[in-house]
Amino acid sequence: MAIDLTAPGDDYLAFWREYHLCTLSTVRPDGSPHLVPVGVTYDPGAGLARIIANRTSRKVRNIEAAGPSGMRVAVCQVDGARWAALEGTAVVSHDPPAVAEAVRRYSERYRAPQPNPERVVIEISVDRALGHA
Repeated sequence: MAIDLTAPGDDYLAFWREYHLCTLSTVRPDGSPHLVPVGVTYDPGAGLARIIANRTSRKVRNIEAAGPSGMRVAVCQVDGARWAALEGTAVVSHDPPAVAEAVRRYSERYRAPQPNPERVVIEISVDRALGHA
């Protein structure tokens, strides 16, 4: 079910604040799918979903291989009959303030991560939301 990004609804947004692991779908350079568990935070005001990651991870390398315009990706979470997906264009940011903001948001939804000097943030400009929350 399509969700209106301008008015996603309280239940949908609350679902994105609950503790749930998600999946991220990217595409490897050879065209095969890459699907991994991740922690995702959703900032509807900025239209961004964020994922903290190690700069050498496969997911980061997949997105960076797509070039500066980024890669089309999807994140999804499921809890029984409730599910939510966000789609959009992902880019990788090495910018310390952007990484710090992603860590702050991750800490609110999940837990404070261990320090990691190799950390980057995957920022997804969300243009489509689906779900049933």
